[in-house]
Amino acid sequence: MTRHLTHHRAIALVFAVHGAVAGTLTTCIPWLSSHYHLSPGLLGMVLFCPPVGAFVAMPMASRLAHRLGGRRTVRLLIALWCVLLPLPVLAPSPPFLFGAFLLFGAGAGISDVVMNAHAVSVEHRLGRSIISGLHGLWCVGSLLAGGLGILAAHYRIGARPHLLATAALLLAVALVAGRGLAPDGTSAAGAPAPRRFSLPTRAILGIGVVGFFGTFTEGASTNWAGVYVTKVAGAGPGGAALAFTLFASCMAATRLLGDRFVRRFGAVAVVRAGGGLAAAGGAVMVSARTPWLCMVGLAMIGIGIAVVVPLVFAAAGRTGASAGEGVAGVATITYLSGLIAPAATGWTAGAFSYPAAFGLVTVMAALMALLAGALRPRSGAEAGTGAGGTVAARSANSEAPPVAACP
Repeated sequence: MTRHLTHHRAIALVFAVHGAVAGTLTTCIPWLSSHYHLSPGLLGMVLFCPPVGAFVAMPMASRLAHRLGGRRTVRLLIALWCVLLPLPVLAPSPPFLFGAFLLFGAGAGISDVVMNAHAVSVEHRLGRSIISGLHGLWCVGSLLAGGLGILAAHYRIGARPHLLATAALLLAVALVAGRGLAPDGTSAAGAPAPRRFSLPTRAILGIGVVGFFGTFTEGASTNWAGVYVTKVAGAGPGGAALAFTLFASCMAATRLLGDRFVRRFGAVAVVRAGGGLAAAGGAVMVSARTPWLCMVGLAMIGIGIAVVVPLVFAAAGRTGASAGEGVAGVATITYLSGLIAPAATGWTAGAFSYPAAFGLVTVMAALMALLAGALRPRSGAEAGTGAGGTVAARSANSEAPPVAACP
């Protein structure tokens, strides 16, 4: 048991490092926009690249882990993603940003898949649920990175030295964590590789649509919060970093408490209430012209959408022919949303205005609330939508696209 607890701590540290890498780059998006003189539409196209890279690379994860072994693959890929962290801010000109963000997204997606698979193995050996806590630690890592971003902005540390130093620190932590990862099981070598891709069935299409709106709301808010408070509310670099940190904090805290509300009120009621709160927060953002009112709107959005994606995957796991098939089908839809959200928000901001872009986010949150009934279990009982169902679903899921708050 002591050995398994050591393995648990090691994979927990890997999750925290993964979250810290994602959070670090997110706080630098306003700097990238200003330094490279990116228009809203061009920034949206740049932010379109990470989910594309993740979507393309993720199918390779299972074959790579099958060939090298899960433990070795986790160690290799988490270290690789740390190395990729400063790549965007080192781009010599805007065109190179596209390639940098594609590589960054690919590293995020493929490392995410293998570390989740390894976490499931450790969970099985421990005989108790740990996946939810691990994803919570991902949020903690992202939040800590956001805090460092605030300090760097306050002390006027440039984005390049900030990311280079952070990447070196996180790489060192990742290498230490990799030593404690659990060895591969004796059956791993003979296990067949999982299916590469699965289209959603009709039975889970409605669930996937709710996930689409939830992922869109989360991804758009995460990527554009800092830019919005800078361009619309006149906040400085510190305010931009604070916007992301506040948003991520609200999501993390809500996810830690979310299972209690789901067990008491059920998944449908929680998603409806959350969608309504997120839509109200979006309306606050549209009307806000001061940094602090923007922060209120972002907090409402973060709290409202925090548990939506986990509950969507839990519902899909119950509805599909098997948990894996159901989750894979919904993942197709949610990752499509991750591809669309940052770019669509940027294009809307460029064609109309930044408030109009968050008007689109508001509509998505409202639609999510209206369609929440799709998450209702076929049996009519929602007792199975608590932590166990959520954890089972999330073990087959990965975090949101790399520039994100909480998976």
